[in-house]
Amino acid sequence: MSLQELISNYGYLTIAVGTFFEGETVLVLGGLAAHRGFLLLPGVIACAFLGAFCGNQLYFHIGRRKGATFLAKRPVWQKKSEKIFAIAEKHQNLLILGFSFTYGLRTVTPFLLGATKISAVKFFLLSMIGTFTWASLVGSLGYFFGYALTSMFGSLKPYEPWIFVTLAAAGVTFWLIRYLRHR
Repeated sequence: MSLQELISNYGYLTIAVGTFFEGETVLVLGGLAAHRGFLLLPGVIACAFLGAFCGNQLYFHIGRRKGATFLAKRPVWQKKSEKIFAIAEKHQNLLILGFSFTYGLRTVTPFLLGATKISAVKFFLLSMIGTFTWASLVGSLGYFFGYALTSMFGSLKPYEPWIFVTLAAAGVTFWLIRYLRHR
C-alpha cells in the first residue's frame, strides 16, 4: 500500500482520534496531506474539530463528576491546578475559548474546568467556537506548510515518506518528553 493510499484510507480517522487526545502534530500532518491532495482541507478541519471537541466534552464531564475527588487525593496536582482555577475565575470566557491553543493543556484544562462551577452549556458553546478556530488555524497552517516545502524543494513526491515520518516522529518525541517530564 502506498503512502497516498494509506493516508487517503485512514487519514481522516487518524486525525479525529489524534485530536481527541492532543493532536497538533496530527492536524499539521493532515493539513500537509490536504496540500498534497491526499485529503480535503475542509474534511481535515472537520475531523480535527470533531475529535478535539468530543475529547473536550468528555474531559469536562469527567472533571465534573470526578475532578474534586481526584484532586483531593493528589495534593501536588491540586496545588498546580490552582493556577488554572484562578485564571478561570477571572477570565472564564477567554480561557475556554483559548485553551485549545496551549499545547499540553488541551486535555487537562477541560478536566479542571469541569471541577469548577462553570456552566456545562457555557463550556459547550465556547469550547465549540474555540475548538473550531483552533482546528481551522492549525489545519491551515499545515496546508500552508506544504506550500512552503513545495517552494523550497519543488516536487515533494520523492520526499513525502520522509517528511511525514519525520514530522510524526518529532511530534511523538516531543509528546514523550513532555509526558516523562510531567510524570
